[in-house]
Amino acid sequence: MPRLKVLLTVTTYPLPSRSYDELVCTAGMLEDGSWIRIYPVPLSFLMGLKQSGKVESMKYTWVELELNKRADDFRPESHSPKYYDFRDITIHEPRLNTDGNWLKRKEYCLKNVYTNFETLIADSKAPKNVSLATFKPAAITKFECEEDEREWKDEWVEIRKQTDLFNQGDIDPQKMIPKVPYKFYYEFTDETSKQRRLMIEDWEIGQLYWNCLRDTKKVGVPDEATAEQMALQKVREKYYNDFTANKDLYLFVGTTKQWHKRRAPNPFVIIGVFYPMKEVQGTLF
Repeated sequence: MPRLKVLLTVTTYPLPSRSYDELVCTAGMLEDGSWIRIYPVPLSFLMGLKQSGKVESMKYTWVELELNKRADDFRPESHSPKYYDFRDITIHEPRLNTDGNWLKRKEYCLKNVYTNFETLIADSKAPKNVSLATFKPAAITKFECEEDEREWKDEWVEIRKQTDLFNQGDIDPQKMIPKVPYKFYYEFTDETSKQRRLMIEDWEIGQLYWNCLRDTKKVGVPDEATAEQMALQKVREKYYNDFTANKDLYLFVGTTKQWHKRRAPNPFVIIGVFYPMKEVQGTLF
């Protein structure tokens, strides 16, 4: 396959697995606005770029590299890098900024938008097998936080100790990928007014939780439970209060390979959010 130019828009929260391929999943847009999924992308590669100062963030950055269609994944968007050390990658600067209320980002991310979730689910079935999409909810009706397991499963802990996956033997994988002890969900309606509930698996919301928890502890909160609840409230304030009041919200959604293969009634999760400001329409007198 020739070199492809990809606008990176999504990185899911790192999830340990028996398969190195599923450690980090990254997705983005081609120049024609179609979606593409790239895995595996080593977490150490993304972190190394940021720590080196080469890029402020990989989100909304154009990259160019050779990709191969994955033979082990029936989803048409799924590809893997030809070189797993990314020796051939070209990073184009600067990343797309937010000027003009995300004008350049909208040019690519909003070329193909679903507004009916049943239509999207229908397209996820054979022969199309659509597994990545931009979706515009009619309304976000609820944001929920649910307690989850606080530690990774034992077998995943062992996998995470395999430092060859991270290429940095001096880094403790336990500290590198802390497990978020909560799950986050949006409830929303589409143009048919049907209610939906999807989990949010974006790296951004997981990192927001950790940042809020850190900042909360700095002010001297007396106990861990209180600190966590205060952090969750800050996450809610951004993802629900701010986004629903001030943002023109779109959801980047993707299927999990496991549930898509099983033809689950709804194989999608939210893998990212796109949130330019709401634009106030002019009033005619």
